[in-house]
Amino acid sequence: MPTYPRIASLKTFDDFQSRLRELELQLPADEVVESGPASPLAQSGQVGELTIGNRFCILPMEGWDGTKDGKPTDLTRRRWKNFGISGAKLMWGGEAVAVRHDGRANPNQLCLTENNLSEIGGLRELLIAAHAERFGNTDDLVVGLQLTHSGRFARPNEKAKAEPRAAQRNPALDPRLNINDDSGVMTDDELKSLIDDFVVASVRAAKLGYQFVDVKHCHGYLGHELLSGVDRRGEFGGSFENRTRFLREIVAGIRAEAPELELGVRLSIYDFLPYRKSESGVGEPDPAGDPRLVFGSNSRGDGVELSEPIRFLDLMQSLGMKLICTTAGSPYYTPHLQRPAFFPPSDGYQPPEAPLIGVDRQIEATAELKKRFPAMFVVGSGYTYLQDWLPNVAQAVIRNGWADSIGLGRMVLSYPDLPADVLEGTQLARKKVCRTFSDCTTAPRKGIISGCYPLDPFYKNLPERKELLALKKE
Repeated sequence: MPTYPRIASLKTFDDFQSRLRELELQLPADEVVESGPASPLAQSGQVGELTIGNRFCILPMEGWDGTKDGKPTDLTRRRWKNFGISGAKLMWGGEAVAVRHDGRANPNQLCLTENNLSEIGGLRELLIAAHAERFGNTDDLVVGLQLTHSGRFARPNEKAKAEPRAAQRNPALDPRLNINDDSGVMTDDELKSLIDDFVVASVRAAKLGYQFVDVKHCHGYLGHELLSGVDRRGEFGGSFENRTRFLREIVAGIRAEAPELELGVRLSIYDFLPYRKSESGVGEPDPAGDPRLVFGSNSRGDGVELSEPIRFLDLMQSLGMKLICTTAGSPYYTPHLQRPAFFPPSDGYQPPEAPLIGVDRQIEATAELKKRFPAMFVVGSGYTYLQDWLPNVAQAVIRNGWADSIGLGRMVLSYPDLPADVLEGTQLARKKVCRTFSDCTTAPRKGIISGCYPLDPFYKNLPERKELLALKKE
């Protein structure tokens, strides 16, 4: 089984650069990270009428800690308050919020129903109040809401019971979810009804004060799977025009009902064949995988091919959509692409490549899209694995124009105020830096609330930590 040096062992900038050279990576990095208002990461950006005060973004994360009817709890509110004190000026969707019950990825996911409006609106108000108390100005703080339907990965009623609503059949993924016939595939009429639900949810988000919505198209969930629906018959499958009809009709509905909203998409800009754990424990492509069903991949399903993602961004731009947040793969079947980690989640596999390669792949693909679509505001992902060297790479990416904003996910669970520390020139608190232990992923896989159990003292002291440790030993 291959072993890779831990990022924490790369103590100096020269050590980090040497490791990049060893892997033959061209990842940009600045030796000196600037602070203060003149630093590249402190510069503002503009999206339509919205001013975004700096180049840090908080990515949407599910916490598995809402109520059964989709309302936030104190744990949800704590997370959103931490987002507010982070120092980032762009909140990409807060977290994934289902537009209706059957689209929830877990029975505790937030759901934007009429009965939940005040509580979900309250999350935004709490975040803004926390930001105002810490930083004063909120005029340049932009807060959106990510709207989702989990598709084949829906588990709306029981944590251990999949209730898939897939876009099409998939020979590698169907057996993992006990899909044996077409009954779990959504019909065209069901998709048309779901389009209406996305529009209704968007109108609700606008009334609550959210400044944009993200129509989620990533990580194997419904919007993303539709993009690879080449075998699907009817109005939503086959041709590229049909496979993007879902987005076009949602956008048309939102433009008619909530024209004040800016619109964005979080997109898996590439994917590979689904992976599985080999006998050695290292990830390997599933031999049942069909490369035709992989969006953003080459004909073998093992490399990046951006021709269709480029067409998708061209479509977004033609629809007047200005916000794109890039990611890759899926946490369910290609986690090494989506969130490179030294320690995989308990139901995952050992990385089949040095995780820095996965980081570099995401950053370079995002840079290619930014180069082709300079007018779009592009948020990149995949930075957490860089750990201590995240600010150095982030600054270089922004300075080189490879992206407009640096998206942070797992990192802000353990170190919520990292953006503020970087911008203020405060030395990083190494004990808070995420080391990609993956407990924030393993926990929900085991039906437990998500959080940073190793490094966040709050979660470290919860009884769920002992439960998680026991389950990991099993």
